[in-house]
Amino acid sequence: MMRAIADDRLEVSKTFADEMYFCLGCLACQSACPAGVDYANLFEQARAEIERVGIIATPKRTAIRNFALNTLFTSPTKLHLLGRLLRFYQATGLQSLIRKSGLLRLLPKSLRELEPLTPTISKQFTYAHFKKLPNPTQAKYRVGLIAGCIQDIAFSEINADTIYVLQQNNCEVSLPQTQVCCGSLHGHNGEIDTAKELARKNIEAFNAETLDAIIINAGGCGSHLKYYDHLLADDEQYAQRAKVWSQKVKDIHEFLVETNFRAPQNNGGLQTVTYHASCHLAHGQKIKTQPIQILKSIPNINFKELNESEWCCGSAGIYNITQPDMSMQLLDRKMGHIQNTGAHVVATANPGCMVQINHGTKRCNISVQVKHPITLLANAYRAE
Repeated sequence: MMRAIADDRLEVSKTFADEMYFCLGCLACQSACPAGVDYANLFEQARAEIERVGIIATPKRTAIRNFALNTLFTSPTKLHLLGRLLRFYQATGLQSLIRKSGLLRLLPKSLRELEPLTPTISKQFTYAHFKKLPNPTQAKYRVGLIAGCIQDIAFSEINADTIYVLQQNNCEVSLPQTQVCCGSLHGHNGEIDTAKELARKNIEAFNAETLDAIIINAGGCGSHLKYYDHLLADDEQYAQRAKVWSQKVKDIHEFLVETNFRAPQNNGGLQTVTYHASCHLAHGQKIKTQPIQILKSIPNINFKELNESEWCCGSAGIYNITQPDMSMQLLDRKMGHIQNTGAHVVATANPGCMVQINHGTKRCNISVQVKHPITLLANAYRAE
């Protein structure tokens, strides 16, 4: 269908739009394709064409997209403000009170089903943690850290663990405060121009030429960050800098394995751990063995393979918002496999997956903790 539209043999239709937004964008097809078709690029361009034509545009949909993609996720200040408001709502007990009161039944079904997916907001954002973690005096590597958006406000402790692990492996870490959203949400949802503008801002913020690596610990963000060279290929001012940027971006697991990370000597106790592969980490970045290698390096971890580990959990960016029924079918399937491992901990390296699987533990009544592999490594270093 994409080829026919590109060749002007078909016009963009609602059927085509529905098909492209029903797709997870998990890129499993890209891993499977023997011809090496760049589906990620086709997928983004197709959705951009859908938005340009406006075939599924409605006033409500346009307003929500403008607020989320072009207002909230383009401004770290506004995102932090929303995070603080949510934190107040959760910390004061208002969230629990409203959930128990039954008031949520008054909401439309779509909003009522979304509410349990609200992540718990961190007490502090990433920069507050960063200031408390002094860099080594003589470092072998100089790296920059991408704080992320949801990662920054809801999983800042994972960013703190990432900084700590890097410092334990002889890295000086910088955290530019002028960095912005990576743009993956925008790129995956047809807002290509906004994605390009965010890419330019990040290139300016980090000055990749002065760093050994730019580190990201979120699978979905990392896949897009490594794509800046393609995204800005036609930009005369930024094309060359984007090439350098894409060469320097490293997933945290990838970087640690490449630089021969130090295996910890303790982990504080026996844990049975399994691993769910983030789609964009496994299929987008082709990083499959490194997280498992890190997990198996930790003493006293009993590692259990997860059946269909590389199948999507149903989060897929905002798929659990736009396609809730299919998202929950995928989640239930994933949780069944997790339960069969008997694991105490499921490790995964993407905030969307963490939110989704955390929701799955409550939805399916499964007692398992959801942790980032780097958090387990950081805890093992601390236990020494």
